[in-house]
Amino acid sequence: MADFSKQWCEINDPQMPYDFDIYDEFNKLNKGTYVTMICEGFGFLAIARDEKDTLLLAMPASDGLVKWVTLDKLLDIGE
Repeated sequence: MADFSKQWCEINDPQMPYDFDIYDEFNKLNKGTYVTMICEGFGFLAIARDEKDTLLLAMPASDGLVKWVTLDKLLDIGE
């Protein structure tokens, strides 16, 4: 089953019910940890809180690894 974040739904399909809120999941994390959380809409694989309290999302990279990006960067609205 595909999961979609509240943030993706608000941007792309406001009538669609969301499965999770990126910020709610981030707020549950301790510094330096992550949770596996897939958003089919944005395409990320995990949500992390780094040591500086930055929200990061794991995006699949072409080399088979992941690239950690901020939500702002993902939305292309700067950092």
